[in-house]
Formats: sequence, structure tokens, C-alpha cells
Amino acid sequence: MYWSEFIVIAIAHLIAVASPGPDFAVVMKQSVTGGPRAGISTSLGVGAGVLVHVSYCLLGMSILLSQSDTLLTAMKYMAASYLAFLGIQTIKVSGRQLLEEESADTRSFAFTQAFCLGFLTNGLNPKATLFFLALFAGVINSETPVRVQLYYGLYMSAATFVWFALLSRLLGSTQVRRLILHFGVWFERGMGAILLLLAAQIMLVNV
Repeated sequence: MYWSEFIVIAIAHLIAVASPGPDFAVVMKQSVTGGPRAGISTSLGVGAGVLVHVSYCLLGMSILLSQSDTLLTAMKYMAASYLAFLGIQTIKVSGRQLLEEESADTRSFAFTQAFCLGFLTNGLNPKATLFFLALFAGVINSETPVRVQLYYGLYMSAATFVWFALLSRLLGSTQVRRLILHFGVWFERGMGAILLLLAAQIMLVNV
């Protein structure tokens, strides 16, 4: 009964998730500098971040967000500041050894750190907020049961994770990492610059 609506949602989500943005930048950075495990952990955080947007849409907070320029502007500044901080930190630590072996004691911390990085990057992204507001307000019928809307949200969260996890496997492979890391410090500085540019782009988002 809801297949036509789901197909529209799936296509719109695929286009959105495949478009280069903050999520892509942090997953790429983590995959290349930390390997596929770091990339997949970050991807899991990005997928979990999607559930934040789905949750406030299902709870009706989307109406408040759509009518409150103050809240959207606050999210915009938080997201831009966060990405700018990541960009500056990436540039500052550029030049250190990238392909270092982690001990078993640090891997759980690295997972938590990578997960939080992905979660915050997606959860604070005002572009993602605007996308989900438009999706739930303009594409999903108001008469669609909340249970079905929840399934839509879970699908988008899982699809986001799968997309970036596959990307992590590709970018985190030994051959690709060695090719990219051949540029060493310039790769890190380049990623830092990209994160700063994304922060500036978010600041220009008209909310």
C-alpha cells in the first residue's frame, strides 16, 4: 500500500546520501587514516545520527524546528563550529605517522571516538535537518501510520550505514590507503581544508 511512497523516499535518500558532504568527508578521513574499522565505526555513527532527525520528525518537533529560525540557526552555528574544529585539528596534527598499529587497549576508545565523530557530524548537520523536514512534511503523507514512518526512518538509517560502510571498505583497503597516504601530510592538510570549506558552506545555508 505504501510502496510508491517508499520508492520516492528511497530514491531521494539515495541521492542525498551519495552527495559529497560532511559525512563523506569524515568517513573518508577516518577510513584512510585509521583503516576500514575506523571508517565503519564512523559510518555506524552517521547511520545513528539519521535516527536523531527521524525521531524529532516522528515526535512532531519538526513543526517547531520548521517554524523556529533561532533553533535552525543555532544548529547551523554548532555544526559549522564542529567541522571547523575538526578541520583545524586535522591540519595541526598533519605530519604524524598515519599507518601506526593500535594496541588492543586503545581500540575500544578509538571505536567510541569514531562513532561519536560520525554521530555528531550527521546529527548536527543543518542540511540533513532540512532534508528530513522536507521529506516528512512534503513527501510522506500525514495519514501514513507512525509505524510505517518509523520503518522508513529505520531503512534510511540502515541504508546510510551500509553505503558508508561499503565506502569505508573501499577507501580503507591497503592498496587505496597506501596510494592516498603516499601524499602523507598533504592528504591530512587537504582533508582539513575540505572540512573548513564545508564549515563555511554550512554557514552560508539559508535557514
